[in-house]
Amino acid sequence: MGRQTACNADRPIMQWKIRGDDPTRGTVTQLVGMSSVVNSPFFVLAISLAAQCAAAFVGDLFRRRRRHLSEDERKDFETLQAAALTLLALIIGFSFSMAVTRYDQRKNCEEAEANAIGTQYVRADLLPAGDAKDVRALLKRYLDQRVLFYLTRDEQQIDRINSDTRTLQSDLWSITSRAAGTQPTPLMALAVAGMNDVLNSQGYTQAAWWNRIPVAAWAMMGLIAISCNFLVGFGERRRGAPLLVVLPLIISIPLFLIADIDSPHGGVIRVLPHNLISLSQSLQAP
Repeated sequence: MGRQTACNADRPIMQWKIRGDDPTRGTVTQLVGMSSVVNSPFFVLAISLAAQCAAAFVGDLFRRRRRHLSEDERKDFETLQAAALTLLALIIGFSFSMAVTRYDQRKNCEEAEANAIGTQYVRADLLPAGDAKDVRALLKRYLDQRVLFYLTRDEQQIDRINSDTRTLQSDLWSITSRAAGTQPTPLMALAVAGMNDVLNSQGYTQAAWWNRIPVAAWAMMGLIAISCNFLVGFGERRRGAPLLVVLPLIISIPLFLIADIDSPHGGVIRVLPHNLISLSQSLQAP
């Protein structure tokens, strides 16, 4: 859509739609498929724990089949081991910060959507009486769809919600633009601007939902975590030490938390539409 406002004044985001014959459709589908790997935090926890435990025990197996490290070699190895673990801690910390930032962005966009819808519901008075009634009825239905978007986990149902949302957006804009064309007054322009905010706020929300931690960052974290556990297993001096299981568990927990915060629909920690629900209840009140 060509209409834009700002959910974040210093960060404009373009709202757009993929057509069936759009050449970018395949690229977007590939990106969504890649990110779906980390949509389930429990899947991330299980895979990361299993891979790291396997790496630690493989490292321990290598240690038992080779000669013991000399004292000088041991010092160099411990330096390498500490550097690798420090690098892993830094990357996990940065990734956690990225996930929290994206979570806050989704919360802000939910608040912006509620404000835009509530404002336009009031500005409907600027439209002709018949159009105002239709716009209010459509806005209530639109609000219900936005609440469902935040609460639903099923991908197929989300697709249906998005389809219904686009239909309602088209109807809302059609009524508002028709009224503006009939009476091109400054007050009518204010109603059009309010509807513009409603439509674009949904686009900002969708952009925030797509704004995930890059798959490359996940691959880097996984590779470094596996390498660190291999080094710990290789440097362990006792057979069957608990460290070979404890360290993978300690690392897997923050990875689970990052995946949970970063997943808009699949995580335990999600953005709940408190503002939208409060607005819906206020509009339903007599």
